[in-house]
Amino acid sequence: MEILTLLNSIQPLSPGLAHHLAEILKEKQFKKKDHLLRERQISTNVYFIEEGLVRAFYINEKGEELTNWFMKEGDVIFSVASFLEQAPSHEYITALEDCSVYYISYVQLQAIYKEFPEFNYHGRVLTEKYYRLSLQRESFIKRTSSLERYQRLLEHEPYLLARAALQDIATYLGMSPEMLSKVRANSIPSK
Repeated sequence: MEILTLLNSIQPLSPGLAHHLAEILKEKQFKKKDHLLRERQISTNVYFIEEGLVRAFYINEKGEELTNWFMKEGDVIFSVASFLEQAPSHEYITALEDCSVYYISYVQLQAIYKEFPEFNYHGRVLTEKYYRLSLQRESFIKRTSSLERYQRLLEHEPYLLARAALQDIATYLGMSPEMLSKVRANSIPSK
């Protein structure tokens, strides 16, 4: 399981913890367009993506879908506020491709933290990583031009252009689909 490799890269798991995780992690398959979470549901699972791409988004007051995140192989995904508070979610998480995931529930995670205090370190490192990424993305969206945002996507997440709809990429970059088309046209080098 790649999830165990990821966790061991943060800090080696004790044999007891590694065995426990291997026993309780459940595998699940999602087909393209399946929802891992819907708005108003409580996010009760933490998913580790073995294969596939998912999108987290919300629907604004105009009925438009606005993308918060794309997560791919090797990423952990859940609705943060909903999961931590065990309250209804304000977002959707949807498979953009057929996906294979491993997951544990909120209740199982809390039990692991109590039974294996060492795992609190893994949880903290992952939480800090995604919090930093969230702050960086928010700052980047607010402080950069559409062209700079698109260039960053090309540099750091080029796989999205082949795996996600341009409409979803546009909202992820904080621009309209029309603006994304203009930026893409202007960023193609002339011959």
